[in-house]
Amino acid sequence: MQRISMIQCGLFLLLICPLPGRTAEEPTGFLNKTVATNGEARAYVLYVPKDYTSSKKWPVILFLHGSGERGDDGLKQSEVGIGAAIRMGSERFPALVVMPQCKPDKHWADDMADYALNALDQTIKHYSVDTNRLYLTGLSMGGYGSWTIATQHPDMFAAVVPICGGGDPEQAAQKLKDEPIWVFHGGADPTVPVEQAHRMVEALKAAGSSIKYTEYPGVGHNSWDKAYGEKDLTDWLFAQTREKQKG
Repeated sequence: MQRISMIQCGLFLLLICPLPGRTAEEPTGFLNKTVATNGEARAYVLYVPKDYTSSKKWPVILFLHGSGERGDDGLKQSEVGIGAAIRMGSERFPALVVMPQCKPDKHWADDMADYALNALDQTIKHYSVDTNRLYLTGLSMGGYGSWTIATQHPDMFAAVVPICGGGDPEQAAQKLKDEPIWVFHGGADPTVPVEQAHRMVEALKAAGSSIKYTEYPGVGHNSWDKAYGEKDLTDWLFAQTREKQKG
């Protein structure tokens, strides 16, 4: 039997064992995570870009799914909306993406809003994050949730993208008139009437907002595939910063 030399053995150990002071590479892709809220551990999905490195600061997107993805499996919410868009073209999403899952009998408010924000906070603590580039988006029930959470935390997000949702136009006009917002809706939506979007956009414009609005004529409730597929959306989104707003 051929003997392995001490030099060969040493090289092998270097390959399989990290050097002292070095850490293993961070896992990337769609990762299963949990976060505690009110004493309950709840699952969520975190997308980490394949080229993630802690040597630079990364933007973070908080994504809120619709009613059809509610559950307790911790996974379904990553298959619709922004998760599907990432799988179709991950190069367009150079960001960490937090995807919580709402309980079956809940909406994105109260304890479920707390849980979503806790998942975001946990990501900020454990990864290299640019806190001036936190973004909020959601579809349908998550579109409503985006309006709600943004209104409750008007100084947190650099931009908000509600899709086929609605909210309280008076509160939004008061709290979000200076926030970069891009609203999307299908013109033929039978589930959330397009008038819900019109109310929000008109109220914000009347308050002096430079809100952007895209309506897809003839498109039903699923306007999110077209919205998240818009190259202009991601270009615009990642150009928004809290520093720019403060300046």
